[in-house]
Amino acid sequence: MVGMMTQGAYYFVDRVFVGQALNPDALAGITLAFPYMLVLLAASMLIGFGAAAQVSIKLGEKKTEEAELVLANAALLILLVSVFLTVLGQVLLDPVLRGLGISGDVFRFAHDYLQIMIFATGFQLVGYGLNAVIRAEGNARTAMWTLLIGVFLNFVLAWLFLFRFHWGMRGAASATAIAQSVSAVWVLVYFLRGKSALRLHMRDILNLRFHGPTCRKILLFGSPMFAMQLFGALMFGFVNYQAGRCGQAGGYGDTAIAVWGGIYALFMMANMPVYGINQGTQPIVGFNYGAKRFDRVKQALLTGILYASTLTALGFVIAMLIPGPVMELFINAKTPNRSELIALGVHAMRVCFLMSPLVGFQVVSASYFQATGKPREATLLMLSRQVFLLIPLVWILPIFFQLDGVWMALPISDGVSSLVTGACLLFELRHLDSRHQEATAAAAKETMPAAEELAMPEDV
Repeated sequence: MVGMMTQGAYYFVDRVFVGQALNPDALAGITLAFPYMLVLLAASMLIGFGAAAQVSIKLGEKKTEEAELVLANAALLILLVSVFLTVLGQVLLDPVLRGLGISGDVFRFAHDYLQIMIFATGFQLVGYGLNAVIRAEGNARTAMWTLLIGVFLNFVLAWLFLFRFHWGMRGAASATAIAQSVSAVWVLVYFLRGKSALRLHMRDILNLRFHGPTCRKILLFGSPMFAMQLFGALMFGFVNYQAGRCGQAGGYGDTAIAVWGGIYALFMMANMPVYGINQGTQPIVGFNYGAKRFDRVKQALLTGILYASTLTALGFVIAMLIPGPVMELFINAKTPNRSELIALGVHAMRVCFLMSPLVGFQVVSASYFQATGKPREATLLMLSRQVFLLIPLVWILPIFFQLDGVWMALPISDGVSSLVTGACLLFELRHLDSRHQEATAAAAKETMPAAEELAMPEDV
């Protein structure tokens, strides 16, 4: 949770720095660049989470050498994917940005940011991907420090490069790239120095010793999280496109994209800790479900929902009560038409956050099905918000409501997906209660003969 909260603060503060040091066009530029960062995160999850699952299994079986083989192949896959995404990103950078219909300063800002971040692709994949393996071998504290070091260094460097050296968008990108490189070195040193449970052997990397079955299992185990994150990138990119198109038609220009960037930054800060709570709830639910302690399953689920809903409700309160001061953080005082831009942001933020208190419930409840061995239901519920509902709504609603339709799509998708998830969970909890009663009755029946025997007189 600390790691996720720090990541959320990073997204928020990074955009505040860009908005204050530069202008709304720069904020729009970094917002347009964000889907690529989500694609990198998806690639990191594909390899990192897949490798972490395999490492946990091998260590549980006390097969350390096989676990190290998984680690080596994960590092090789990261190397291969990093080269591929770096080359592909540089080739497609200009065509993709021009295909979005942007030009002028927004194009320049997005191009400057992405050009540097594409070269830093390998750092993010190593720092985040292999960090999942550190968690898998049981060293959660080191994994947390990987995130904290990178985020703190990015804060310091971004402030220095933007406000002292005045390096513009390239300075913001350089700060992030340097911070990610330090996190990557931190992770590599952890595995190379020999003090970790697993050792990363450089000879396996230099000799390119790919093990086909191991690589296939890594990709198979990591594919669910990869798909979810990739759909998230698709969703964010599509909202960018619709906000820009409808903003141009409504006379707001590219500032609508900047407004969306500020709104999403607040959304990330409020909701990233929810994913930390979710990750903490899942193993407790899964363990007790396997042990047939269904009362504890229900208790853990309801506790996770309570904490997650409290956090999302806090984001809702901020969006409803002080949207103006929040939007002012992203727009410096020298911006022309600043009051009009803030007014647009206030209206959009209040609409987007209307159903946000339900997000915590939806996320934790959907993951409950994954923890209890129902991956099909979990996948459908997890994708319902971003894929099955949000993307079609972002496409359809602007036809009738223009730019407001883009903002309205978010609360409608949150509300409908929460209703569907709630109906599925209610049915599941009734089934869980009946199983708990059966387990309690069976346990009582097993202990009853022993109790009767103790109560019998000795001569009977």
